[in-house]
Amino acid sequence: MAMTKKPVTGMKDILPAEMQVRDYVIGLIQETYKSFGFSHIETPCMENIGNLSSKQGGENEKLIFKVLKRGEKLHIPEAQTEADVVDCGMRYDLTVPLSRYYANNSASLPSPFKALQMGNVWRADRPQRGRFRQFMQCDIDILGDPTCLAEIELMSATTTLLGKLGFSGFKVCFNDRRVLKAMAAYSGFPEADYDKVFIILDKMDKIGRDGVCSELLESGFSGESVERYMELFAALEQGQDGLSLLEEKLSGVIDGGVIPGMRTILDSVRAAASCEFSLVFDPTLVRGMSYYTGSIFEIKMEELGGSVAGGGRYDEMIGRFTGMNTPACGFSIGFERIITILMEKGFQIPKQPVKKAFLMEKGMPAEEMVKVLERAGKERQSGAQVLVAHMNKNKKFQKEQLQKEGYGEIVEFFKEKH
Repeated sequence: MAMTKKPVTGMKDILPAEMQVRDYVIGLIQETYKSFGFSHIETPCMENIGNLSSKQGGENEKLIFKVLKRGEKLHIPEAQTEADVVDCGMRYDLTVPLSRYYANNSASLPSPFKALQMGNVWRADRPQRGRFRQFMQCDIDILGDPTCLAEIELMSATTTLLGKLGFSGFKVCFNDRRVLKAMAAYSGFPEADYDKVFIILDKMDKIGRDGVCSELLESGFSGESVERYMELFAALEQGQDGLSLLEEKLSGVIDGGVIPGMRTILDSVRAAASCEFSLVFDPTLVRGMSYYTGSIFEIKMEELGGSVAGGGRYDEMIGRFTGMNTPACGFSIGFERIITILMEKGFQIPKQPVKKAFLMEKGMPAEEMVKVLERAGKERQSGAQVLVAHMNKNKKFQKEQLQKEGYGEIVEFFKEKH
């Protein structure tokens, strides 16, 4: 049976041109986030299946690549349940692993702890443009800070990074799960049904206010609650200050510090902006992860027609490991989506080193080859990137390929004639 040369569905081979862009973006991410005081860490690609299936990952828990037990621990014929053959899985995001990491290592870490984590994650999802089954995630998280400074730092660092990559005019949408719950409570929805309400609300940008209204009614919610809920969104669409409106309407069903805190975040991030973008309060922003407990945010770009970054506060997740809740807030950029946009734009890496190619005639004596290698070494010491290779029979095609790869200078070396 012939070997298959194509990669597994939803995964891809990365050619040198894209890899150069990826390496540059990864370096810029590290440089930018470290300038904000984030420390680079790493967690394993696999996690205990119980951690991954703890009802905190939302729909992602349906997309886990599960790993069979190994060696003598695997008894497939006798297995009665999945637990008999599966004990771990590939991580579907970096937040659950980070929570376990912090719970395991907090005694050795500063407080608050600002973590930068980059690595591949795996989801058994339906592949599409900018979405794969194996993909890189880049997260920054602040653990141990209950104040809105965490949100301000996360938003400022992420927007600064996108600005350095040449992006501008993107939209940062901001909301709070406590506002979502207060709006549902004000409208009279049962608390047990909040998540069901939010799932329908999350479709607002696709089906509009009338569509959300119809789905809520079809789901059996009372007409009075739906009408009051829709009146809230209608009032918010009038263009007035949405936070002031909700502060008035939701008085008595929301903690008095929530909306002033949101206002502080919005004002501070706008004041500290290092590139052009809009930051807006979006009362329809839901984000699907059930672990979010407070602020939630998302960055949208017209080029992709969707979100390229998202995150929020998840103050209760670490407590699932330790028994004691720890303030936590994080922001994740869609690395693959950003790379997709950059490649489609024909992104050129700035300040690249000079690239030279030294092509040697085949059969060159060792003493002459050493001279070429010594010259290449000196060029590298001066900062140039030098490729040393033998000339191919089709030298013209070889040089064309090198020029496509950015080699601006090609030097040919021939055997000395005696």
